[in-house]
Amino acid sequence: MNHAVASTPTSVHFEPVHFEPRHLEPGHLGPLPTQPETLDSKQIRQGISRIMLPSGSRSGSARSKVPVANTPQRAIPSMIRIIIADDHAIVRAGLKQFLAAEKDMVVIGEAADGMETLACVRKSECDVVLLDISMPGKNGIDTLRQLKRSRPDLPVLILSAYSEEQFAVSLLRAGANGYISKETASEQLVAAIRTVIGGGKYVSPGVAQVLVSDLSSDSDKPPHATLSKREFQIFYRLASGESVSKIAEELFLSVKTVSTYRARILEKMQMTSNANLTYYAVKNNIIE
Repeated sequence: MNHAVASTPTSVHFEPVHFEPRHLEPGHLGPLPTQPETLDSKQIRQGISRIMLPSGSRSGSARSKVPVANTPQRAIPSMIRIIIADDHAIVRAGLKQFLAAEKDMVVIGEAADGMETLACVRKSECDVVLLDISMPGKNGIDTLRQLKRSRPDLPVLILSAYSEEQFAVSLLRAGANGYISKETASEQLVAAIRTVIGGGKYVSPGVAQVLVSDLSSDSDKPPHATLSKREFQIFYRLASGESVSKIAEELFLSVKTVSTYRARILEKMQMTSNANLTYYAVKNNIIE
């Protein structure tokens, strides 16, 4: 006769994750520590609800990544479906290979420009879009706006060669859920995807500082930071060399409306011509 033998539970040991809880007053980002803990994907899946940015840094260009107070609002799916939108095939291939190491992430689509991105999102059930802002045809800014109109709850994570401090705030205002510089993408990408999938915003210390500064008076802001969402969109197109009539056609506005926006932009930025806008945008790394 066989006798049932009670099994002995296996002892499993987990290393504790240490972080400093902090209370933040409304509108205040709180002090930014310089050496946070680095979380791997397994620890995140074990229920860590606080956003932690990786602590790796590069000399010169990258800064230490720190916790940002932002509690995720949505459950992370068991398999995260990703679309990569970048006009460089080698960048898409590199990102796809990097993400292949994550067992709960899969790249289900790729796009080389804005129109391809929109088509790919329409025909796919994706959970997040990795979007380059500098693509041929429909640029990343316009693509972002259209994505947010058609699927407002779809997280969009911006990947850009531009520095975070130069461009991130405007894109966050336009609806982006996070912004990563391509120089530090390998250090931040996985954590950033999990953050935006969970309903949070992913920002670096540099962007956080800009957001804090944004609370100050307009006189302390760079000229382009005083523009509204629509004004910035039209400013970007004008600085890129597009005519008023083309902008009107692309944005489904009248020529008179775009001309009014142009006049307002020039007044706010204290400039007199499209050439001034282009020079400013190039000098401040807003366009190439």
